[in-house]
Amino acid sequence: MAGLRTVGAIALTLAVLAALHTDVTHMVAGAMAAMVATFAIREKDVRGQAVTLALGLPVALAAVSLAALLHSQVVAGDLFFIALIFGAVYSRRFGDRGTALGLIGFQIYFVSLFVSATVSSLPQLFATLGIAFACSAVVRFAVVPETPERVLGRLRDAFRARLAQLVDTQAELLDAEPDQLEKVLDYLRRGTARLHETALMIQGRLEEGTRDSATASLVQRRVADAEIAAERLGVLLLNSRSAERADTLTMHLPHAPVPAPSKRLYADDDATSTLRRDLSALHLLVARPVSGERGTALAHVRNRLLAYRDEDNLPRGSAAVQDVFRGIGEAARAVMGLRVALDGPQDESDDTPATTRSREELDAEDLAITGSEQDEDEEDDRTGLQRPTTRAAFQVAVGSSLAIVGGEFLSSQRWYWAVLTCWVVFLNTASTGEILVKGYRRLLGTVFGVVAGVALAGVVGNHTWTAFALVLVFIFAMFFTAPLSYALMSFFVTAMLGLLYTLLNTYSLDVLVLRIEETALGAACGIVAAVIVLPVHTDRRTDELLSTVLVRLGDVVSAAVEQLSGGPAVDLLDKARDLDTALDDLRASTKPLTHPITPLRVRRQTARYLVALLETCAYHARSLAATAELVPYSKTIAADPRLERAGVRIAHNIGVIDAHVRDEKTGGEVEAGASIASMLEADGTGALRSGTVTFRVLRHLQRLDEGVAGLARPLDVPVAGRRR
Repeated sequence: MAGLRTVGAIALTLAVLAALHTDVTHMVAGAMAAMVATFAIREKDVRGQAVTLALGLPVALAAVSLAALLHSQVVAGDLFFIALIFGAVYSRRFGDRGTALGLIGFQIYFVSLFVSATVSSLPQLFATLGIAFACSAVVRFAVVPETPERVLGRLRDAFRARLAQLVDTQAELLDAEPDQLEKVLDYLRRGTARLHETALMIQGRLEEGTRDSATASLVQRRVADAEIAAERLGVLLLNSRSAERADTLTMHLPHAPVPAPSKRLYADDDATSTLRRDLSALHLLVARPVSGERGTALAHVRNRLLAYRDEDNLPRGSAAVQDVFRGIGEAARAVMGLRVALDGPQDESDDTPATTRSREELDAEDLAITGSEQDEDEEDDRTGLQRPTTRAAFQVAVGSSLAIVGGEFLSSQRWYWAVLTCWVVFLNTASTGEILVKGYRRLLGTVFGVVAGVALAGVVGNHTWTAFALVLVFIFAMFFTAPLSYALMSFFVTAMLGLLYTLLNTYSLDVLVLRIEETALGAACGIVAAVIVLPVHTDRRTDELLSTVLVRLGDVVSAAVEQLSGGPAVDLLDKARDLDTALDDLRASTKPLTHPITPLRVRRQTARYLVALLETCAYHARSLAATAELVPYSKTIAADPRLERAGVRIAHNIGVIDAHVRDEKTGGEVEAGASIASMLEADGTGALRSGTVTFRVLRHLQRLDEGVAGLARPLDVPVAGRRR
């Protein structure tokens, strides 16, 4: 959508400028200004977007005026450019609006350098910028409108599509041959991760995209239920296929050892046939929209799947296979809740007793949702040079100064390409390692983009509108590939610039080779600045985020266990989402450590293992939280005070590991020993009974206990009794 909106704004700007018989130079300036005015604004509500766009025009006019006035003043122009860069980065501390205005100021100044703006050309440039901003507003608010409600609606549809794809992959897992299992598992991991990403995106849009906090909480709860149920079903299917109980880590660690397959599912027995049929039915239930329902067939499918929540309705089979049927029943319940939350009340005329019971549980959960819940953003208590925006501003300013000096030696006319690269490699980065990887990717994309630019320039020749059409295609490709690959995005940017140079009649092979040299210089200057100016080493950054993840994990587990053992009800879903967000940040920060160019292979494997182990712990913590939220109003499960003992060891171990990561000399050791089940049964109350809350959460507690203890070895945390 961002790509369509940007391409639409550029196309409309070009059409208006062409109708006014504008020369090619100003058409290029207008196209670039329209692109900046569109992609810079990231606010979610329409009113905020309009205010920022209105404020962006005077900022753009001021930037182009100063660029023209300082055109012949080399030293003064360079000093102002550095000051502008510092201010543009520092303005990020003021939120989306500050970020957008800083970006507009910097990019428009860059456009002025690109088209060699002078004082005499200012009137026409002012008119061009006004047209570009007006066209951007028309496309944003009329042609391709983006309201919070529309965005949330698309994300909800995307979540359904991802959920359906994941169920389809799970069906493939059921029938995968041993030599295909690793490939299907890779698809399963990817599908689970994409579903999780979509859930996080929905979480970020709920506040603006729903009419009140109660509706937002309801949608959040139902999305979380569906995500947890789908992930749990995948784990159960993997376990049913394995000769021994499959390790949950297999679902989160790429290239993890594939569990030894069991022969029991290769035979086309009744249980396997029924599983195959029911997974197809679940896929139908997820994918079929409410508006497309006709007759009672879908209701009967839903009723059959929900009946598996009753132990008496489970088909015959091994314990692992029966677990899969239970998982299908829970997934069907989550899908029904999701459909009610997203599409409103459903027809209940064909409900069976099992379906009615599930609806009553969902209604009881809905009544527990209050409209008084509000998310509070955590304030960054760091000040001065420790504030990330301040540090980044100084780093970019120093790096840009180096890039200007070095760029002038390479070319007195194209030096600003080095500055642009230095600026870009600092965007959305927080450590030296991230800047290094981003600079490498930008250089790689630029090299291949230059080759493409050479070929395209020869093909296009003097065909102006053909070149503009290709520019629009490349801009859309730039936006479309940005979340997937920074190198690909850099490729399309460089190829587009080659076409723009062709339009400005300044194209030559020497210019494009200079582009590579300036890019390499800018990336090097950015890396040098990141290393010597207030550096944030990757290890320090990942340790900080790892500590945050551990704290969030401890919060979720402690609150869930307390509620499971009879404590007061709290909002566990918000705590679980805080954990997911922190884990997402950690995963991003470890990319420099896990990148293929990283020479330290052992370190790379350790980072991947740690993230996968934490993802496994987060999965079990989410499952605990989802079960704990059922306790206060469920008629079928009740709290068990014994569970409080189970949470003590897990909380202690998380605290010890967190203290070790923060380098606090506490002398604590991770406790390992008897299983959670044996701990609970040791109090003389007898074996655990099926149907109790303890029985439901025991597996999650055990896996969580093992996962937390497993973090000790790669982090070199002492374990009590390890020698024994």
